[in-house]
Amino acid sequence: MIESGFIAAIDLGTSKITGIVARKNDDNVISVLACETTKSGNSIRRGLVYNIKETNANVRKVISKLENKLITNNLGGKIAKVYVSVAGQSLHTIQHTVSKQLSSTGIVTDNVIEQMHKEAREFKPDMSELYNIVDVEYIINGKAESKPVGVTTEAIEANYQMIVGRPNIVTNIDKSIKENSGIEIAGYVVGPLASANIALNEDEKELGCAFIDFGAGSTSVSIFKEGKLRHMVVIPFGGATITKDISELNLVEKDAEEHKIIYGKISEPKDTSLSKSSTEKTTDKNLDFSKLVHVIEMRVQEIVENIEAQINYSGYKDKLGAGLIITGGASQLKNLDLYLEAKLGMSVRKASAKRTYINNFPELANDPSYTQALGLLLYGKVNCEEEVIKEPVGESVEGKLDKRKKIKSEPSSKRNAGDKIKDMFGGLGGLFAGMFDEDDN
Repeated sequence: MIESGFIAAIDLGTSKITGIVARKNDDNVISVLACETTKSGNSIRRGLVYNIKETNANVRKVISKLENKLITNNLGGKIAKVYVSVAGQSLHTIQHTVSKQLSSTGIVTDNVIEQMHKEAREFKPDMSELYNIVDVEYIINGKAESKPVGVTTEAIEANYQMIVGRPNIVTNIDKSIKENSGIEIAGYVVGPLASANIALNEDEKELGCAFIDFGAGSTSVSIFKEGKLRHMVVIPFGGATITKDISELNLVEKDAEEHKIIYGKISEPKDTSLSKSSTEKTTDKNLDFSKLVHVIEMRVQEIVENIEAQINYSGYKDKLGAGLIITGGASQLKNLDLYLEAKLGMSVRKASAKRTYINNFPELANDPSYTQALGLLLYGKVNCEEEVIKEPVGESVEGKLDKRKKIKSEPSSKRNAGDKIKDMFGGLGGLFAGMFDEDDN
């Protein structure tokens, strides 16, 4: 628990960069102290840092706004560390199996489990970086065993669900955050996991659900069953893709985004509204409402077809008792939930951060575009506030001049990015290969 100071988090989104400062108690209940955003511009593409210099400038702008608000309201001081979201179209899950042979009268011990965990943490995926080990399922005598310690067996198998992605994701984040800012990175958090952990309840994870986070640059699909993450992938299409399509109707991007928010919709299933749409008007006399809806529907259809393919690929299509849960800024498109229900044949629930986690700022908790940013705070463990060491009475002038600001916790400058990634593993929390190309569609 952070008893003094605060936790700070930066969500590097394709449309906006969000910074949040909060305190958290032993029950993981979050009290938000400040929240600020700035447009990403061209600095982030599909969740990945594209322009390091521009991202750095935007992050420093958000940090400055947060610090000014904290100091003005006497809620804290300077920010020294931040937790940062890890996202991007290359992120996906793989399963890695570790087996251990025991004696004929062997007993599974804590030491055996730790040896298996160590082997999993040291796994090096081909052409990728291991960013998190999310879940593990133990198999003994051909059956799943949730509590293997103490069981007698000749062999044990552990299936680890790992999240991997391109190696340069963290490298670019590290450069864009720390350069000329003096800010250290307290930890990296996989964005889709942060969203799921603060939006889903345990029953939904147990029954089985497809958790869809509709972002600006990408859409993440996470499949849960029996309380565990079974499959996760990031699709390189999102709300910004729809806006870009609308721009082809002779609109600048700013106007296209505005038209999408105000007039954008998907026609309801078995609704005849489209046949009447030619009589509907927008403020732009040159824009046909029916064309706007058609362009939106074509792109949404493509995104949903990819979502459906990933659900099928996971092998859990007919096992998702809790249906679909959707969040993210782009999930607010009118009638998207109705379209998903009709297309995928599942119930759909719109989600944002659960109020049991956020005890103030209901406008943030109820806004699905802040789900991931708020979810980052659940992973906060260290104090992110810069601490000024008080000068001892009678200290010499020379001693005062030599004093420097220090951080309570170990400076992360002593730890490389690889060490920070490994820290995330201690808790253990294919298809469409072309999706992972960085070239714009």
